[in-house]
Amino acid sequence: MYLTHLECPRCGKERPADRPQNLCDCGSPLLARYDLAAVAREVTPERFPLRPADLWRYRELLPVADPRHVTTLGEGWTPLLRTPDYGAEIGIPDLMVKDEGLTPTGSFKARGAAVGVSRARELGVERIAMPTNGNAGAAWATYAARAGMGATIVMPLDAPTICRRECVAAGADLRLVDGLISDAGRRVAELVAGSGGAIFDAGTLREPYRLEGKKTMGYEIVEQLGWQVPDVIIYPTGGGVGLIGIHKALHELRELGWVEDKLPRLVAVQSTGCAPIVRAFAAGEERAQPWENAQTVAFGITVPAPLGDELILTALRESAGTAVAVTDEEILGDLRDFAAREGLLLCPEGAACLTAARQLRAGGWIRAGERVVVLNTGAGLKYPETVDVSDLPVLPA
Repeated sequence: MYLTHLECPRCGKERPADRPQNLCDCGSPLLARYDLAAVAREVTPERFPLRPADLWRYRELLPVADPRHVTTLGEGWTPLLRTPDYGAEIGIPDLMVKDEGLTPTGSFKARGAAVGVSRARELGVERIAMPTNGNAGAAWATYAARAGMGATIVMPLDAPTICRRECVAAGADLRLVDGLISDAGRRVAELVAGSGGAIFDAGTLREPYRLEGKKTMGYEIVEQLGWQVPDVIIYPTGGGVGLIGIHKALHELRELGWVEDKLPRLVAVQSTGCAPIVRAFAAGEERAQPWENAQTVAFGITVPAPLGDELILTALRESAGTAVAVTDEEILGDLRDFAAREGLLLCPEGAACLTAARQLRAGGWIRAGERVVVLNTGAGLKYPETVDVSDLPVLPA
């Protein structure tokens, strides 16, 4: 294993990686660091096509030392699909969608759960707890069950029903809260504090290894493009782990010497009903203030106060990127238009990225001829209410 230590991006303090860790003493998430020079000496990009088509093909850049602790359902290596009809319609002929809906639990959250659970298992954790907007809880409950670990999941009452059923099916201790994910987070904090160390807090960015699973999206995009980077990557941003992870992956790739110095511009997409990152980015602030009365059809990005706000804003500014807020009406309209043209039903969070791409191209921020990758973070089938079928004709028998 090439993992060397954990590092705080805010205060620079280093922590050992050989025991379970949560936040730094200063309150910042911790980041996993590797001996990238040693990785570059041992591995070349030509090796990866000879390995299984899952995220563990990048095992030297992941934090699990003993393969016996790897907990997997075949996650990763999702398709990068060209979308010529819709792309041409919005003025981006080289538009591609990375479809995370084909992961084992139906969303990109399976990546973080696979690596996070595997490392927790290796470090001796027996039960995890976490707040969730739905998909992360379903993924962590599923992978915890496969690893033989317990899981306590706290979920807002309005979260997608299918995610609730996934947790129950996986044998998790599921608790519902009449509120938002921030309210669920307070419940989890109480449970962890009262457990005497028996429960490990696996909430978003509160442990450092979920991010390592998510970063493999960045590795895959670059490998699938023949070790070339796109011009723009557009990501739906709630907690922001995926965007932070892709940013981390791109910098690791550059340090490894596997890509050139020029990296993609990153775009964080939020809903006008919950846009703390967009507001902070526009104001030039380093931290995002909590969003009041958050509500959007894209439930996965309903995060009023993301813990990783500093890291998200840093990723956007370092990449010369931007942040965009779109309306629910635009999200649902682009979701239906894209499905009719390309045959792929996106989740509302993924459709929000299409809306952002369309607006950014119309405004000239995305330039003619640029290659753009949009992340569809989950299966559209998990959100059946996004397609209205109430007015269909009924034929007599």
